[in-house]
Amino acid sequence: MEAREEIEYETLQKISEILNFPVEAIKNFDEDSATNVIANTFFNNHDHSSPQFATLINNSPNFDPLDKIVELYERMLQQQKEMIDKLEKLIQRK
Repeated sequence: MEAREEIEYETLQKISEILNFPVEAIKNFDEDSATNVIANTFFNNHDHSSPQFATLINNSPNFDPLDKIVELYERMLQQQKEMIDKLEKLIQRK
């Protein structure tokens, strides 16, 4: 599945149900943001006193998590509006 350019929507739905995560979040995945979230989670759950540990991971996120949540919410709303528009057009054709 990782080698594919696109994944079918039904497959995404199954994955989102298993992960309990919105399909839109998977479709709009941002690797840099995910890396920061993972690094911050890892850093916050381990001993900060280790000098080797401190050199491996940067504890300063370069984004505001609340801004990212708002951004994701806005993208999800936009996608919902687009889907409603498409459905309305389909209904008008019939």
